[in-house]
Amino acid sequence: MDPSRFAAFLVVDLMLVMTPGADWAYAITAGVRGRKVAPAITGLAGGHLLHATLVVVGVGALLAQSERAMELLTYLGAGYLLWLGTRVLRDPGPLAAASADSVSAVRGLATSALNPKCPLLFFALLPQFVSRTAPWPITAQLAVLAIVHIVACGLVYLGVAVAARRVLRSRPQAARIVSRVSGIAMIVVALALVIEHAVAA
Repeated sequence: MDPSRFAAFLVVDLMLVMTPGADWAYAITAGVRGRKVAPAITGLAGGHLLHATLVVVGVGALLAQSERAMELLTYLGAGYLLWLGTRVLRDPGPLAAASADSVSAVRGLATSALNPKCPLLFFALLPQFVSRTAPWPITAQLAVLAIVHIVACGLVYLGVAVAARRVLRSRPQAARIVSRVSGIAMIVVALALVIEHAVAA
């Protein structure tokens, strides 16, 4: 793999991962409300792994060409984010009152797997940094880039969750505010996805 292309991918990918969005909002929720953050972060990374696998094996390209499939994915993702954000807004209560299953690997997986921005990122980003003339097969290049992205996601989301826990757990009022902001962020992302799709249609 071309070192210069790989370095460029690292820069672009880290910028994208460091941009707050639905995954960040869920990571903050996991840090504030969950007893353990690892399952939620594992779930988030698992959603990215799912989309990465689709891209690497070629199904992703077919999905990207199917307008109806992408439309369905958009509305499923928006609906799930809307539901999750509403739940957080309805119950931003004290941390001690948060149930043990308020965050989980399954919900983390659903958050990233149903986020339409996740597959679009893989479809649009990864192919730009592979080379047909490189010694490695294109599939291998895509796999390496996908693994790097998933590891970056896991590390950043874990850092966000741990920071949220350490900073907010001793400040219940601040935790309520952050929970509400996270819920609002999920709802805004959901509405933005629907509006963006409607405008582009």
